[in-house]
Amino acid sequence: MVAERAGYTVTMFVVDVSKSMGATRTVALPPGPNGEERFAEMTHLQYALQYVKFKIQDMIYGARKTDQCGVVIFGTEETDNQINAQHGGYENVTEYIPICTPSAATLRELDELEPSEVFGDPVDAMIVAVEAQNKHLGKKKTWTRKVILVTDGEGPIELEDWEATANKLNELSIALTVVGVDFDDQEFDYVQRDKPDFKRVNEEFFRNQFCPKVNDSVIGNLDRVLEQISLPDVKTSRSTLMNNVLRIGDVDTRTEEAMEILVKTCKCTSINRPKAFKKFAIRPKTAQEEEAEQQTMNADDGDENKVVTVTYAQLKARTEYYVDKSDGKEDEEDQVKIEEDGEPRPEDLEKVEKEELIRGFKYGTSYVPCPEGQFPKLPTKKGIDLIGFIPEKKFRREYAMGEVQYIWGNPDNPTAQCALSSVVQAMYEKGVLAVGRWVTGDGRDPKMGVMSPALFEKVHCLLWVPMPFADDVRKYTFPSLDELRNKKGEIVSEHAYLPTETQLEAMDDFVDAMDLMQAGDKDEQGNRTEWLDIRDSYNPSFHRLKQAMFHCAVVSDLDTNPLPPPHPELLKYFNPPKKFVKKAQSTIDNCIKVFNIKHVPKVIKVARKDGHNHANDDDDEMLLLDRKPSTSKPSQSLSQAKISSKPAEDGSETEDDDEDGMLIDKAEPTPRPNPLPTPARSLNNDDDMDIDPQRDPDRVIGRTNPLADFRENLERGDIVTKVVEDMSAVIQEVILAPFASRRSKEMIECLIELREVCLQEDEVDAWNSFLPSLRRMCIDSSPGNKVFWSEVRNFGRALSLISDKEAEKNGGSSQFSETQATEFLK
Repeated sequence: MVAERAGYTVTMFVVDVSKSMGATRTVALPPGPNGEERFAEMTHLQYALQYVKFKIQDMIYGARKTDQCGVVIFGTEETDNQINAQHGGYENVTEYIPICTPSAATLRELDELEPSEVFGDPVDAMIVAVEAQNKHLGKKKTWTRKVILVTDGEGPIELEDWEATANKLNELSIALTVVGVDFDDQEFDYVQRDKPDFKRVNEEFFRNQFCPKVNDSVIGNLDRVLEQISLPDVKTSRSTLMNNVLRIGDVDTRTEEAMEILVKTCKCTSINRPKAFKKFAIRPKTAQEEEAEQQTMNADDGDENKVVTVTYAQLKARTEYYVDKSDGKEDEEDQVKIEEDGEPRPEDLEKVEKEELIRGFKYGTSYVPCPEGQFPKLPTKKGIDLIGFIPEKKFRREYAMGEVQYIWGNPDNPTAQCALSSVVQAMYEKGVLAVGRWVTGDGRDPKMGVMSPALFEKVHCLLWVPMPFADDVRKYTFPSLDELRNKKGEIVSEHAYLPTETQLEAMDDFVDAMDLMQAGDKDEQGNRTEWLDIRDSYNPSFHRLKQAMFHCAVVSDLDTNPLPPPHPELLKYFNPPKKFVKKAQSTIDNCIKVFNIKHVPKVIKVARKDGHNHANDDDDEMLLLDRKPSTSKPSQSLSQAKISSKPAEDGSETEDDDEDGMLIDKAEPTPRPNPLPTPARSLNNDDDMDIDPQRDPDRVIGRTNPLADFRENLERGDIVTKVVEDMSAVIQEVILAPFASRRSKEMIECLIELREVCLQEDEVDAWNSFLPSLRRMCIDSSPGNKVFWSEVRNFGRALSLISDKEAEKNGGSSQFSETQATEFLK
């Protein structure tokens, strides 16, 4: 299908309002709340106008000013058209709505149409519509022209010189659509019973003579058309070509080695989003409006059917700026209240104007002011610069982020077309992609993207898709699922968290059972196709919302004519094939058995003795906000809790005994996840500051200040082995965490002091087993940290293994010689 130019279309609706369109019909409605069948009575005209309204709503929904339409009705008792006014004839045809951009008023005018008592000629009406369309467009040949005829075919038709009308449609490249009320349709499996002879003649005329004579024409049944318009559709639009230039090399300083290719760019794909809802509220009436309304009500006191009008206005966002002037001297309770409410007190706020504000950029926990024009912009130049090439196999697919653009050689420049085609063919043969820097205008921000060669049948081009900058890429590391290490860095082969061979096989069978590549219908050769076809899958939130909006605009009473169910194509992929679900049930049962999956009943919380009511599950987190944050260290809190859990000397029990003792004895502390490493604290060394130590419950060394914790615990004595073990684990975690390079210097200091303590406190074996494990984790694991290990090697012998000579000087022993210790870091 050839893509149409987005918008730039004039559609003429030719609607039959003759006497026969006043006949009534019974229309099936969606089932009621209890599944009962429901029906509604409406005229042929009301039924046919649903299609016209839907097409016009589609134009309103697109919100393009260049998508215009007009309405011509025939079978009217009066005559009002340009041809009749100038030359006479063309009776009972009225230009009802002039050609314009449709709006809600267009739909209201269609609702006012009523069947007449006369008949009109559809061919005359088409001629009037074509003439009005041609006069409106003039010489605009690039616009798309359409004529849609809606009739029941029961009126008389003048069959003389109809070929001239068909030729005129072909001459102006007008697409004709004939929608017939109760027309026969073999594909739809519908044949009207007791059809009048003159209607059969008229229908055969349109089907066998007129429509075949028009090049771009189609005829269909109204019922089928109404069913098809609810089908989700994806419109293909033709994007506008934009001038651009593709630069290869430095065209400013090395002109002999560089070249410029004149190109055209346009969109290949474009994202589509559901329409945003607008908020409306009742507009307060002014004093003049209230006075006028009161006078009207006084004049209509005897009228019981008077209508009270309510005016609605659209709500628009308004931004106001305030500065919090609170000095932070409030007591602790006031601070907690402010945090709970999420808003400062009104008396602490001072309103400021936007002109008094200065833009600032966040840097850490503070903001750096940046007045306008302080940071100069990049001196960019419009165009696409080819930066380099990368192998297609090494390109990470997730880096392609955004809409795709075509890059064509300039159609008016054969030299540019040949040059671009040569680049495309070379990239295709070498299997490479190009990295490009796209600047949409001089001085604008650049975008980085990847260009892929595309060899179509008659033209070669590039496909460009944006990529993120290096600063925008976040690399998150996760623990291995099939490799587990203990605190010493040794690999554990058997553990409850490691899957067995039986479990792996069960999961493989389960994944294979969910394969839907051969769950679709059979093709012409009898082979099963894949179940999901991306071309037939639609976004339900977009299309269902659109269907609801269109239905509400057409129907005046939703109680008698509710929203119909979604189209079956929209629900096509909601449920997988039952045959394959049944087939996969055995593998599901096997997984449940192998992994010992059991239903965990919900734990019912024990009520407090004072009868305090617990909040709902969703409010559990809010309950924690009621408690003041503790400023004591974990060790102090633990000891205080244990002391308070002991019974009092007089044998009585207090409330603290019941609560704190129960929490300590029964509830295990939740382990903290490994946070991102924090930079070494060089500015704030105040011991009175309440700093989270980031310390796991079973460790004495935290990740925030490991060296300080290390020294503090050594002063206590008798826990040297525990301190060395925890320090080794913390160093490994920090250097393998994201942004570990910020703490490299700090970790080197930790290694120096750890080695010295191991040498003096007879923990030589702990150091000699820790260092090889550290090297494996830095070099062999993924992602590892090869840069940090290079810094360890550059430090030299002082961070290598402890040799037997060094150990003997301090009363210990080592299994490594001096030569082995020296060569370890080479």
